[in-house]
Amino acid sequence: MTVEKTPPKIVVVVPTYNERANLPVLVGMLMHLHVPNLHILVVDDNSPDGTGEVADRLAAGTPDLVGVLHRGEKDGLGRAYVAGMTRALGEEAEVVIQMDADLSHPASAVPAMIEQLFAGNAGVVIGSRYVEGGSVAAEWPWHRKALSVWANFYVNAILRLRVKDATAGFKAWRADTLKAIDLPSVRSNGYSFQVEMNYRTVARGLGIVEVPIRFEERVDGESKLGVRVQIESALAPWKLRFGGRRR
Repeated sequence: MTVEKTPPKIVVVVPTYNERANLPVLVGMLMHLHVPNLHILVVDDNSPDGTGEVADRLAAGTPDLVGVLHRGEKDGLGRAYVAGMTRALGEEAEVVIQMDADLSHPASAVPAMIEQLFAGNAGVVIGSRYVEGGSVAAEWPWHRKALSVWANFYVNAILRLRVKDATAGFKAWRADTLKAIDLPSVRSNGYSFQVEMNYRTVARGLGIVEVPIRFEERVDGESKLGVRVQIESALAPWKLRFGGRRR
């Protein structure tokens, strides 16, 4: 008698802050992928526009598929991801996917990222704008494109990650990778969180694979990329490089 193996539990962690209009669309897209054993965890930072209430309604309608983690304040992207990923690991996720709620990351790429994760020895798969076949929306402002290209060059020049899209926020992680890099000790916030996670992965000899995606301009709402976040992101590679040497 053949016993069917249970598909690996996959949890998509989606941080939200004022994403009331976009969140239901994203959840619908993910649910229509029909990926076996896929779950969605919304991490809301007390959004004043009511995103948390929208998330609760989505969870009430599909309690086996959608969960919500409410946090008391807007505490940064990195802290939201650490909280959500930690909960996902505690609920025995074998794969944790991180993606934005603003519809800039194509949900349609999730199956290919999961397939690539299990196809080899990758510790994490990145949905990349800058590998062959990847692209960014024509609507993306030129200064955002320039800043993104410069940021990737800057990070790789300092940390030698050999990752074409080192600042990307669309990733599929093996649970074992998140445990190996000591997720709870990650302190970077904002977009530097992405860099530190990559740095820790490379430092532990774990593989990073990039698959091409088309990065779209957000559909609704405003970007959270402020001056403070940009300054923190500029300093982060130096802190990681010389902090790592001290350790």
